[in-house]
Amino acid sequence: MFTRETAAEGVEQALKLLEGRWKLVILFHLFGGQILRFSDLERAIPAVSQKMLIQQLRQMESDGIVRRIVHHQVPPKVEYCLTDWGQALCPALDALLTWAARREEMTAAGPAPSA
Repeated sequence: MFTRETAAEGVEQALKLLEGRWKLVILFHLFGGQILRFSDLERAIPAVSQKMLIQQLRQMESDGIVRRIVHHQVPPKVEYCLTDWGQALCPALDALLTWAARREEMTAAGPAPSA
């Protein structure tokens, strides 16, 4: 059973796993069972530097969100996909996106009348 404090701490810790300029973008590229090579991710996210992409992927791998698949061949081939736990983020992020869109709709409709 969660208390208000432990619930807040749990959500904070979950959000810390997603901190990072490119982590959410990477996640959305990998959702749906996508398996992408490193070079595919580089092309899909042109604004990210190679160093930052590597760093973000390594953090996500160590957190158990992303799986790195190394094919020992010449030239080397490295692919990335989401773990089952990483894929399980999809409904939560979809709900957050829907929640944010509702805020935009409310803002566009104008201020609520005061009582």
